[in-house]
Order: sequence, then C-alpha cells, then structure tokens
Amino acid sequence: MIRSVLALLQFCTVLPLGRPVDFEQFARRSYLYPLSGYVTGGLAGLLAAAIPNPSIGAAAGLGAVLLLTGAHHLDGLLDLGDGLMAHGGREVRVRALLDRQVGAGALALGMTVLLLAYAGLQSAASLAAALVAAEVLGRFAMAALTAFGPPFREGIHSYLHERARPWFVLPAALLCLPLLLLPLQPTQLLAGGAGAVLVALMVLGLGRRLFGGVNGDLVGASHELTRAAVLCLLVLAA
Repeated sequence: MIRSVLALLQFCTVLPLGRPVDFEQFARRSYLYPLSGYVTGGLAGLLAAAIPNPSIGAAAGLGAVLLLTGAHHLDGLLDLGDGLMAHGGREVRVRALLDRQVGAGALALGMTVLLLAYAGLQSAASLAAALVAAEVLGRFAMAALTAFGPPFREGIHSYLHERARPWFVLPAALLCLPLLLLPLQPTQLLAGGAGAVLVALMVLGLGRRLFGGVNGDLVGASHELTRAAVLCLLVLAA
C-alpha cells in the first residue's frame, strides 16, 4: 500500500520522492486519489495560513497547489475550454481538445475557474481548511471519473479506467471522511461533497455528449472545476 501511495504522489505532484515507483501500483488502486489532496492541500494551506493578509494568502495558496501539481490538471481544464468552444461536430471538438495550442476558449474557462476559486478561498474563515477540503474533494471527483468515465481514446485515462472498478468510489469516499475533523461546519462539508459529485456528473455528461467519452484532460479538468466549486460552496453554506 505504501508503494501505491508513493506512486500516486509521484503521478499527482512534482514533489521529489526518490526513484519512480511502478505506476501499476497506483493504477490498480486509483481509489487512493483523495490521499494526494491531503498532501497538496495541506502544504498549500500551511503557506496560505502563514500570510496574515487573506487576499494575498489565498493567491499564494492557489499558486502553491498549481505548482505542487505541476499545473497538470490546469492544462486539462484549458484543453476542455478549447474543446467546449470549438464549432462543429464531435471530431472537431476532439481535435480542439487534444490540440496543444491554447485558444480563447481555454483562456476564458481557465480565468473564470481560477477567479471563482480565488473568490471563494479569500472569503473562507480558514484558508488552510478550505484548501484541504477542496483538494481532497477534487481528487474524489477524479477517482469517480476514473471509475465511471468510458475512454474515447487510448491514454493514461484508458489505462487507469481498465483497472478501476465501480466500487472504487466507495473507498474513495471513505478517504474523504477525515475532512470531518477540519474546522468546517457539517453543512459546509455536505455542500462541498455534493458539489464534487455534481461536477463529476457534469464532466461525465459533457464528455459523453461532446467527445464520446472521457480522457485524461477531462479527469484533470474535473479537479480544477471541483476545487473552485467547493471553495465557493464552503463560503455560501457557512
């Protein structure tokens, strides 16, 4: 299990964790995704909480999570933005999604999601607790999409999906339960959890309808979208 967690962290973060572990160790246990959220959210939360000004702390915290993840999931969000804004049929949208160039759709979606995340975080009573909750629930959304999102092409997502099982969503949800120990109200956590589920369902529905399935870009985008949704919902439900 330790090697599985190490493989997860090597996949989801840029932390210097020594020699690479066989990715298969994580691929067969993708329900472990939320554990990486405690690491990224915890480290970024410590930085944000150390800054006395909440606006600057929120900006630093968001920047930290992006750096810790190598902006890998943000890249997926930008690709989704281009895919959503492409005019034409499914093939045109898939080409736009997979194109490495950044277009207007990518900038529009990326800026909107980051602004919402910042607005929610800087309004939170506890920047650290909010970041941890948002990161963990974002990883839950990734675990759910990995289990239920049919791939439309070969890639990392198809590799993980092949080894995932529908019941993986249950241990992934259980790994979110330590969030109850955070200084957040039950109504806030309930709203955040509901937001994570709704985002996963939304991305799954969009993927099936517009692209014929899910790929790694959509899974990564679900994390960015969930983070923003959770940070806003934590404030609105307070």
